[in-house]
Amino acid sequence: MLSGLDSAATTGFYWYLALLACVGGFLFGYDTAVIGSVLVFIPYHLGSFATGYLVAGASLGAAVGALGAGPLTDRFGRKSLLMADAAVYALGAILSAVTINAGMLLSARTLIGVAVGADSAIATAYIAEFAPAGRRGQLSIIQQWMITVGILVSYLLALLVFKVAPGSAYGADWRIILGLGAVPALLALVLRARMPESPRWLMLHGRFADTRKALGQLGIEVSDEQVRHSAEQMAAAETKERKQHKSQWTPGVKRALMVVCVFFIFQQITGINIPFYYGPQLLTGLFQGTTAGALAAAIAGLQAAAILGAVNVVATYFGFRWIDKFGRRPLALWGYAGMAVFMVIAALGVATLTGTPKITVVMVGFSFFITSFAIGVGGTGWLIQGEVFPTNVRGRAAAIAASVDWLANFVIIEVFPALQKAIGLAWVMVLFAGLAVVAIVFVARFLPETKGLSVEEVVTVFEGQAAGDKAA
Repeated sequence: MLSGLDSAATTGFYWYLALLACVGGFLFGYDTAVIGSVLVFIPYHLGSFATGYLVAGASLGAAVGALGAGPLTDRFGRKSLLMADAAVYALGAILSAVTINAGMLLSARTLIGVAVGADSAIATAYIAEFAPAGRRGQLSIIQQWMITVGILVSYLLALLVFKVAPGSAYGADWRIILGLGAVPALLALVLRARMPESPRWLMLHGRFADTRKALGQLGIEVSDEQVRHSAEQMAAAETKERKQHKSQWTPGVKRALMVVCVFFIFQQITGINIPFYYGPQLLTGLFQGTTAGALAAAIAGLQAAAILGAVNVVATYFGFRWIDKFGRRPLALWGYAGMAVFMVIAALGVATLTGTPKITVVMVGFSFFITSFAIGVGGTGWLIQGEVFPTNVRGRAAAIAASVDWLANFVIIEVFPALQKAIGLAWVMVLFAGLAVVAIVFVARFLPETKGLSVEEVVTVFEGQAAGDKAA
């Protein structure tokens, strides 16, 4: 039965479910980028710590949300947690829009972070448990694509609101921009109520009638007896594994967790989110020179950032097309290589050029840096997070990995201003390029190719690697 699920035809319903599961990715992208668009217009007095927390603090909430989601989703199911996450995000966005003081705004941002972090821990795990093996990469990379769309939409909506009501920038505008995030969250809450639960999770918990119903929604007709037989096979395999290692956390699971966590760390510390968190301010300073007032500066920065956001969306499409064709390893290796090369090019532009040549070189460098990440690195991280763990610990393991991703994100966003002040923007960019080179070495040494394998087969790949390391 599981073989039938892994080889099923990928109907439109599969794409719909993957898109719905990844609404959290859209909210992640929207939330991380939108705060930079409105930061200068928020009328509360914020010290340096509070300002830094307002920009990056949601990442801490996300780390907590991801860790909390792990055991909850393994106990109560993927669908239930995805619904709860949407509701919590909507509440946080609404509270951000109607906030009456700085404390309430910071609390709302933290609440949003909890929801986004929990969603990031669950979405790709849910997809991996129903996706056909040959399309699992494309279905899972929708998470990264939705992140890029959320970033771009946040810029475009902010531009639209500021253009329509420029006189309300310090009044209603920033509240509307923050509150609009509740719309897709509420829509996701309604639609997720009708999505099927993960068949593999249902089987693991002995809910055979519900498994048959969920498989029916996916276009796979089976009998209760077939479901029971498959569940017994899966349980027997996991029991055998636990007896051999006396724990669900086998050497292969631990190795897989290490690989995903370190991949996520490199994904963040190579600097991809700097243009999206600090982009409007950085790009305004680099390309616009002096501007007339805060609103004009914000609009100029948003326009430049929106160009890079559009590049991100388009480039992620190619990652979506190629991940199941060329595989995880080649895309990741070439992705980090491109990031290193083009970040150095952008750094040279910042350090040595002025005027139009500087604008051209830096924009080209940033654009291809983002392209390299989008094709080879961003989606690959979220894909392996969902596919490399066994069903009985997938929720917890994926949650730990997502939490590491968020913590790494918080650290790099928090330290970037200090790094820039200490060594200058150009040398910070060279540092990011050097870290991308180290990431190439890591991927070449530790990341196996898992293209075309079932999630159960992927687990055996890591068990085999762990056994080989132990023997060596």
